[in-house]
Amino acid sequence: GTNKRVKDIEICVPIVYGTIAFYLGRKASESQSHKWTVYVRGATNEDLGAVIKHVVFQLHPSFNNPTRIVEAPPFELSECGWGEFEIGISIFFHSDVCDKHLDLYHMLKLYPEDESGPQSTKKPVVMESYNEIVFPDPSECFFARVQNHPAVVVPRMPAGFSLPVLAPVENTNEKGRGDTKDHPLSQWFLNFSEADELLKLASARQQVGIA
Repeated sequence: GTNKRVKDIEICVPIVYGTIAFYLGRKASESQSHKWTVYVRGATNEDLGAVIKHVVFQLHPSFNNPTRIVEAPPFELSECGWGEFEIGISIFFHSDVCDKHLDLYHMLKLYPEDESGPQSTKKPVVMESYNEIVFPDPSECFFARVQNHPAVVVPRMPAGFSLPVLAPVENTNEKGRGDTKDHPLSQWFLNFSEADELLKLASARQQVGIA
């Protein structure tokens, strides 16, 4: 069946999650002083749609519809508000990846720690965390689907293993691109060199594996 596992192998997906908040300056009102975006992105800004099916963001109860589901990459949403609070981020995976979901928590920060004087409208407050999601003993389907996928670290194939013929993944992104490389906020994204190293190692390993 499709649920056969590839033993003794781990697939690793480096992600970054966080918020970027801009002060609205003269446009600010008492209830809306900041515009912010919360997101889950690939650590090197590649499309996560091959692994993640949808992401649920749990906002503060004072927001309209505080439970927000983002069904396709890029997994993000933007809001305006005045208060800092903890955002719940639940990541759900495609059925051949994992049937459990991952719960993360992120503190929305609107105000810079070190600034005296008025807050700049040009320079946002950026808070990001790096995480590696690890899938041990992946299903054959998942393993085959993410071979050579730029967002995913896949070890070389075990000797004698042949890839199953693939059924397409259920929600390939109709909108086109799900990566965050030319994202309007990308100049503010932090660089996580661990992810770069990890993915460089993986592609080096893959080249070795092909030989």
